[in-house]
Amino acid sequence: MTRLSRFVAKTLSLRISLMVVCAIAVLLTAALVVMLQFSWMAVKGEATQKAQQTLDATVQHVDNILLNVEQTAGNIYWDLLSHLNDPQRMSAYSRHLVETNRYITGAAIAFEPNYYKDRGKLFMTYCHRDTSQGNADADAPIIEAHTFGTSPYTEQSWYRVPVDSGRPCWTNPLKNGDTEHEAIITFSLPIYDHSRKVIGVMAVDLSLLLFSEIVQAAKPSPHSYAVLLGSDGSYIVHPDSDKLSHHSVFSLSRQHTNRTIYEAAEAMINGKSGYKKIRINDTESYIFYKPFQRTSAPIRIQQKLGWSVGLIYPKSDIFSSFFHMVYAVVAIAVVSLLLLLLLCKFITHRQLLPLRVLTLQMQRIAEGHYNDTIPASNLGDEMGSLQQHFKQMQKALAKHMGDLQHLTTSLRERGEVLDEANRQAKDADRMKTAFLHNMTNQMITPVSNIGKSIDKMSLAATQEDFNREVDTIGNESKTITEALNNLLNLSMK
Repeated sequence: MTRLSRFVAKTLSLRISLMVVCAIAVLLTAALVVMLQFSWMAVKGEATQKAQQTLDATVQHVDNILLNVEQTAGNIYWDLLSHLNDPQRMSAYSRHLVETNRYITGAAIAFEPNYYKDRGKLFMTYCHRDTSQGNADADAPIIEAHTFGTSPYTEQSWYRVPVDSGRPCWTNPLKNGDTEHEAIITFSLPIYDHSRKVIGVMAVDLSLLLFSEIVQAAKPSPHSYAVLLGSDGSYIVHPDSDKLSHHSVFSLSRQHTNRTIYEAAEAMINGKSGYKKIRINDTESYIFYKPFQRTSAPIRIQQKLGWSVGLIYPKSDIFSSFFHMVYAVVAIAVVSLLLLLLLCKFITHRQLLPLRVLTLQMQRIAEGHYNDTIPASNLGDEMGSLQQHFKQMQKALAKHMGDLQHLTTSLRERGEVLDEANRQAKDADRMKTAFLHNMTNQMITPVSNIGKSIDKMSLAATQEDFNREVDTIGNESKTITEALNNLLNLSMK
C-alpha cells in the first residue's frame, strides 16, 4: 500500500485522473441513488398494484367456484323437494351432484331422526370421490356411504348449523377427526317440508386441497401464493396441504413465535385491507390482504362468511428485477469509471508530456548543464507559454552563469595576485621582525655595558678608572648609534 501511495504521489497524471474520476463518481453515485430510490418506489408500487389485481382475481375466482357449487346444489335441491317421499332417489341425487360438478368431492343428504320410519332412526346417503389411491379427482371412483365422520351427523356442524338457523350456509373447514378424508368446506341447504319445517339437510363438499390447487394456478410471481382464511383463522386455501389438514394460522404462528404472521392474521380476520411485512421461514415477504366479498346474484343467500384472502409476495420476487438492474448499473458504472480513469490517464499523460520534458531539462540545469537548449513549443496554451518562459529563463540563466563564471575567473586571478602579495608581505614582515630582533640583540649588549660602566664610574677610586669607563661608554654609544643609523636607513628603503 505504501508503494502504491508513493507511486500515486509521484505521478501527476494519475493524481489528476483519480481526482476527475472521484468527482464524477460522487456525482454519479448521487444520481444513481436518486434514480434507484425512484425505481424502488416504482417497483414497489407496481408490485402493490399487481398484488391488488391478483387479490381481486383470486376473490373473483373463489367466488365463481362457490357460486358454481351453489347453483349446482340449488338445481338439484329444487328437484329433490318434489321427491321427498322417495328415499331411493336420495342416493341418486347425491351421486349426481358429485358426477356433474368437478369442484364437488362429496355430497350428503340427511334427514331428521325418524323421518323415514321404515329406514331406521337416522337416514343419510353420502357419496364422495375416493382419492386415497392417488387417482385424479375426475377419474376417482365414487363411493356411497351412510355415515360421515366419527359422530352422528345430527351433531356435526354441516348439519346442525342450517337446521338451527333455517338458512343455507357455508361452514368453516372440517379438519382432522371431523372428516374421514381430506379437509373440506361444506355448503349446506336446509330441506323444508310443505309446512316450512326443516326436515333435513343437503350438503356438498369442496376439497380444500383441490380448491387450493385451482386458486394457486394464478399468481404474480414464481414463489408467491394465495391464502384464504376462514373466520376462525383456519386455512381454506394454502399451497401446503399439511396446513390445510391440521393447522390454523394462529396455532402455527404461536408454534414459531412469529409475531408478524400473528399480527397479519389478526388484521385479516378483522376484515381489514392493506399489506404488512412478514417473515416466513427466514424469508422476508409482503402479505397483501383484503376481505372476501361475495358477488350479488339473484336468489343467492348473502351470507357473511368472514373470510379473508391474502397474497404472500416474497421480497426477492418483488425486487428481483430491481436487484438485477442495480447489479447491472453498478457493474456498468464501475467499468465506466475504470475506462474513464484509463482515458483520463492517457489524455493527461499526453497533455503533461511537455511538463515532463521541462522537468528533465530543469534536472539537467540543476546538475550544472546550463547551456542545454530547451526545445521550442508549438502549443498555444498555458503549457506552451510555460515552456517558452522556461526557454527564456534558461537563456538568461546561461548568460548569467557565463558572466558569473567570467567574474569568478577574474576574481580567482586577482586572488592569486593578492595571495602572492600577501605572501611577500608576510616574508617582509618576517624579515623585519628578524632584523628588529637582531638589532635589538645588538643594542642590548652596549646598553648593558653602558649601565655597568656608569655603575663603575660611581665607584671609581681613581681618575684613570673613571676615564676608562667614560671611554667604554663612548664606544658603546657609537655602536648603538650605528645600529640606529642602519635601522633608519632600512626603513627609508
